[in-house]
Amino acid sequence: MAASNYHQMYINGQWVDAIGGQRLAVVNPATEETIAEVPWGGRADTAKAIDAAYAAMPAWSRLTAWDRSKILKKAGELLRERVETYARILTQEQGKPLAEAKAEVMHSADTFEWFAEEGKRAYGQIIPPAVAGKRHMTLKHPVGVVGGIGPWNFPITQHVRKIAPALAAGCTIVCKPADPTPLSLINVFHCLIDAGVPAGVVNFVIGPGEEIGAEFMENPKMRKISFTGSTRVGKILMKQAADQVKRLSLELGGHAPLIVFPDADPEVVAKAAVAGKFRNNGQVCISPSRFYVHKDIQKKFLEVAVEAAKAIKQGNGLDADTQLGPMIAKRALETTGNLIGDATAKGAKLLTGGRKSAKFDKGYFFEPTILSELSADARLLTDEPFAPVMPVMDFSKIDDVIAAANNTKYGLAAYVFTNDLTVSWKLAEGLEAGIIGINDPVPATPQCPFGGMKESGIGRELAHEGLEAYLETKFISIRLRD
Repeated sequence: MAASNYHQMYINGQWVDAIGGQRLAVVNPATEETIAEVPWGGRADTAKAIDAAYAAMPAWSRLTAWDRSKILKKAGELLRERVETYARILTQEQGKPLAEAKAEVMHSADTFEWFAEEGKRAYGQIIPPAVAGKRHMTLKHPVGVVGGIGPWNFPITQHVRKIAPALAAGCTIVCKPADPTPLSLINVFHCLIDAGVPAGVVNFVIGPGEEIGAEFMENPKMRKISFTGSTRVGKILMKQAADQVKRLSLELGGHAPLIVFPDADPEVVAKAAVAGKFRNNGQVCISPSRFYVHKDIQKKFLEVAVEAAKAIKQGNGLDADTQLGPMIAKRALETTGNLIGDATAKGAKLLTGGRKSAKFDKGYFFEPTILSELSADARLLTDEPFAPVMPVMDFSKIDDVIAAANNTKYGLAAYVFTNDLTVSWKLAEGLEAGIIGINDPVPATPQCPFGGMKESGIGRELAHEGLEAYLETKFISIRLRD
């Protein structure tokens, strides 16, 4: 491996190797080629990073919000300036088309900018006393050292959603990227360093999740964990957090319904639904994954959706005309195939796709897939698919479709297409999801809260709520002398 393709971890202002000297290969999912190597650390590396963040915390938290804002704004500006380079690296390690990678970088730049300003608004309040001679007030205080654990599907966006509010609030942070996609986080750190973040304020370690997670949870210097990933791991973290009563923000799994009412244009909605479903191969926590289309327009919807899915250009994400890249790993192909096999064995009708693409000798490519006539007990309707698979069911009554949409342990996102204001309000109020897009398949934006209900997580990222997640509220009561 050429020296230029080896990248180090960042601890206490220094680029470092793992203490144990081990390395991890980074593989391009489109070609199955190793494109880089990174250190493979463990608990000792993590403890060192936490110590650095803990030591840097007092000085960083004493800076004014305006001083921290300047650094965060600069980091966002640098991301925008470097979008072409960073997007290519993101595509190489994750697989998504270059246009989607560029959008991720730019969204992350917007997030830095948003929290650069929102950090200036961490307001306390003056509270009227009930007893003469007393004065009451609240102050906001940073929660402390934060551990940020991010996923591979949006390796820049999801880490910036943790780093930006944590730094804006006056916290320091130790990040752990997902194993397949460490290079994107390294690029974010280059921006932070060049923007002037002091040594120890931001750190990252790469290594086995259980080992690094154990140090995060057991080290008393770390006061909060922000995790984006599976519900299974989120539940483990909740149990472990109890021992030290650590603060948690959890953005977990989803199984989003997309509901189409008969007054919507089936052709327009079908095209929007296909675009939303197959973005990043459906490897999106808020991806629509259960499609309920009114029986009066389902036939037309399916005709348009199938043709649109068949027309999707699949290939290496670096190719200009690629619309759908590879999945993240071979195991993702196997899991997707098993879900489809279960559905068809229980009576589902396969309309297009359904297998690993035969067009490519290398890479983890799966055909865009649409099914109909699914049995209610198909695993595809209960297990989070995280795959390019679109199961379509029909409905006729609004109360029935709300019940079907809510019949899941997840509650992250839901989508509705209708031109009826009454229906819109009934769905907005009736659906059990933290994010609801009405005629909007791409609702996420830095100024609005992002998070789920039920087993899709606790807390919110982005918006004002995203800053509050990294702050404690102190109550101050003063008794004045007579």
